[in-house]
Amino acid sequence: MFPLENRPGLISLLAGKPNAETFPITSLQFTMRDPAAGEDVKMELTPDELQHGLQYTPTNGLPELREWVFGLQEFQHNRYKGEGWTVSVGAGSQDLIFKAASALLNPGDAVLVEAPAYAGTIAILGLVGCEHIEVETDTHGIQSSSLRSILENWPKSKSKPKVLYTVPYGCNPAGTTATLDRRLEVLKLSREHDFLIFEDDPYYNLYFGPPNRPPSYFALERSQSEVGRVVRFDSFSKILSSGIRVGFASGPESILQAMDQHSTVTNLQPSSLGQALALKVVKAWGYEGFASHTANVAAFYRAKRDVFEAAMQRHLAGLAEWATPEAGMFFWYVFKLLGGDDDSASLIRTKALEHGVLALPGTVFYPNGRTTAFVRASFSTLSPEQVDEALRRLREVILDERKTRGV
Repeated sequence: MFPLENRPGLISLLAGKPNAETFPITSLQFTMRDPAAGEDVKMELTPDELQHGLQYTPTNGLPELREWVFGLQEFQHNRYKGEGWTVSVGAGSQDLIFKAASALLNPGDAVLVEAPAYAGTIAILGLVGCEHIEVETDTHGIQSSSLRSILENWPKSKSKPKVLYTVPYGCNPAGTTATLDRRLEVLKLSREHDFLIFEDDPYYNLYFGPPNRPPSYFALERSQSEVGRVVRFDSFSKILSSGIRVGFASGPESILQAMDQHSTVTNLQPSSLGQALALKVVKAWGYEGFASHTANVAAFYRAKRDVFEAAMQRHLAGLAEWATPEAGMFFWYVFKLLGGDDDSASLIRTKALEHGVLALPGTVFYPNGRTTAFVRASFSTLSPEQVDEALRRLREVILDERKTRGV
């Protein structure tokens, strides 16, 4: 009933909102980096913007921010209002993924999950009580041939999966970006076998690979003349701030409405103040300015990637193998010559830690917990000196282990 309060002339006795006169924050000023000029610009929330930022707001997000997101999806993905989809703002994209899974899946349902996959989503699907069905990936992203084999050999006595979860750009942890051919085949399979695609895309704006990158699933489904199979998840965490906890979902209206109902009875809404700050920044930039900013961010991470890979070549050439990521902030590499033991977990959790270096063993990214020699390393925050020292220490760990095992 809350939207009814906006009717002109209506006197509302409805909501138990606190009176804004009691709020101690009376103004909010900050500086913002102009992506075009590279200079800091002073910004201030207007009294009206601050009022909205300090008070309860609609469950699905500030109306003006939602309108901006509609425009962004048109700008980036060629999707338009009126096509049967809507948007909803959440407390980060992970919050929205959990609510989408809760809305669509029941305990015991089978879910298709690319492997390796983001560990947070593996945990979400575990909480919902789903059965993970691993779909293989390689350096070209999700293997559509693996997906087709799974679906065509699905037991007739068992309900087919309702959902495929995938991270198409800069996959966390593998760093891979799915090719256009793979994406089109996945969309074709979604129609043939009637499943939805959860497109988790926090690294879409951190793409630094070759030009003419493949379109998103959200864009492709419109070009294939059938819409409504993709639920897309975006995030401001990697491009504005991880702490403001603002993400947004785009997809079929009925699904997002169910997600909003979940929010209504859990956290009520995403942070109003976080939304107000994000909106102030992106409105000041406009869509072209937003594109300039994200291009700068992508270039920043490309440079970080190049520094990390150069150090990998210096210290781990011949001891590990990896593919060069085209987006995101992770390297996914596999140890070589560990005497037949293909499990990196014990090495990372014991000897690497003892040598003063931390990484994540690959097993945590496999839905069914398989052992693997792969390791994930993040290159997002370390200085070149820290990168070089970390990989030098890791080299020592591998050489010591090989000596111990007589390899």
